[in-house]
Amino acid sequence: MGCVNVAFLCQPLVIIDFPMTQLTTTYRAINTIFRPFLKDRLLHILLVLGIGLTVLMPAKITAFPQFIDWTTIVTLLGLMLLTKGVEVSGYFDFIGRKIINTLHTERHLALFLVLSAAVLSSFLTNDVALFIIVPLILTLKKISSLPVSRLIIFSALAVNAGSLLTPIGNPQNILLWSRSDLSFMGFTRQMAPLAAVILLTLLAVTWWRFPARTIKKQASSPIYPYQFRLLLSCVALYVIFIICVDLGLANYGLLIVFVGLLLMARRVLLAIDWSLIVVFMAMFIDVRLLTELPALQALFGEIKTLSHAAAYILGIGLSQLISNVPATILLLNYLPSSALVAYAVNIGGFGFALGSMANLIALRMAGEPAIWLKFHAYSLPFLLWSAMVGWYLLAW
Repeated sequence: MGCVNVAFLCQPLVIIDFPMTQLTTTYRAINTIFRPFLKDRLLHILLVLGIGLTVLMPAKITAFPQFIDWTTIVTLLGLMLLTKGVEVSGYFDFIGRKIINTLHTERHLALFLVLSAAVLSSFLTNDVALFIIVPLILTLKKISSLPVSRLIIFSALAVNAGSLLTPIGNPQNILLWSRSDLSFMGFTRQMAPLAAVILLTLLAVTWWRFPARTIKKQASSPIYPYQFRLLLSCVALYVIFIICVDLGLANYGLLIVFVGLLLMARRVLLAIDWSLIVVFMAMFIDVRLLTELPALQALFGEIKTLSHAAAYILGIGLSQLISNVPATILLLNYLPSSALVAYAVNIGGFGFALGSMANLIALRMAGEPAIWLKFHAYSLPFLLWSAMVGWYLLAW
């Protein structure tokens, strides 16, 4: 009888242990998803602004879904999922470490990083490119005496230059593309002259500012394997998704990506920054509410009557004040998606750090207060040069 009692007493402990494990796993998943929402100060500001504007115009609440450009949101989400899948595969870490062990001078390394950042931002968005390049640069600080701050600054400039080339390079281009009648290649051809001039200028400045000095490595950097199957699957899904977006079937493309990652690497679905999606949704709503304010409607309405030169200057100026994504959202309420608007808001990513969210991401990741002043020493001249080049190309 005693043995039976012991077995009976032990049995509930086993039953309780299984759901506790499930609860722990569920808690970790929820914590992973919602932690960024608690730390995202920009999102908090947008929500407070949205609440304040809603109090002034409560009747607009029912129109919130119509204020959001869902094609842009779906496209951005699909790209975030795919790029996170590639990151989880470990391929970026593998290739990055291999190249670091191959290059031998500061100049060659800087040129490689700048060119890589520009190319990656053209197809993986500017923010994602920085999340790949900046951590790689920070690891160099541990194994060498490279000018890490300057490398991060030039990488931020590079993603602004490279991302303007394609319709998926940055959020404002995704929005501009969704509002235009251009194909993927048509939009790219429109932006190619500006991207080429700015990138060539940046490469020339990089060559000048980084000497051909041998890198002094303090330790070897081992090369780790990567998940080839996951990498290949993400590349295939990427091609399918871009085709779907180009055909106006972005929703179906996102569904294919979501199901594919759910079957192969569901942890990717938890790892992406879901708060960023909410940030852009809040931007759409807040900007639209601002344009609906009676006190500002007359002023914003004048945008339709501006000359090309005035609209160009306004696009660049607004980007400096409210960042280029909200500036794009605002301008597209009054102006059609065109080369002029696309040039203006992309050039507006240079200049002050607020001009592009990519700038803020890079500088915050650096974790060095002095880098903010150093950044503007390069970014402001690039703004002036890019503005002149852009206007010349538009006029030509």
